[in-house]
Amino acid sequence: MTLKEVVERLGLRVFTSQGVGDVVVTGGYTCDLLSDVMGNAVAGNLWITMQTHQNVLAVAKLKDLAGIILVCGREPDQDVLRKADDEDVLMLGTDESAFRISGRLFALLEKS
Repeated sequence: MTLKEVVERLGLRVFTSQGVGDVVVTGGYTCDLLSDVMGNAVAGNLWITMQTHQNVLAVAKLKDLAGIILVCGREPDQDVLRKADDEDVLMLGTDESAFRISGRLFALLEKS
């Protein structure tokens, strides 16, 4: 399933200025521990986290993730957004909990 389809079907907010394209989402990874994400997430995953600082951008770029979903209504500050745009890292958001959006993403990807 493409990133654009996932964003539309889950009703995610797009924080960064780059467009949501036809990148294929390979799965999801839910974790707030950066070292765990570095060790276990795979390219094309959407990373679900509550972390909003710049270090998440480096991890997402390193692992070639499809994007980052911020949960519980969290939003990145302007410095993080500028860096995300510079690094071409897509930042998304939802008011839902990590548990709920993880389940919804799983169900959506299982159907495709």
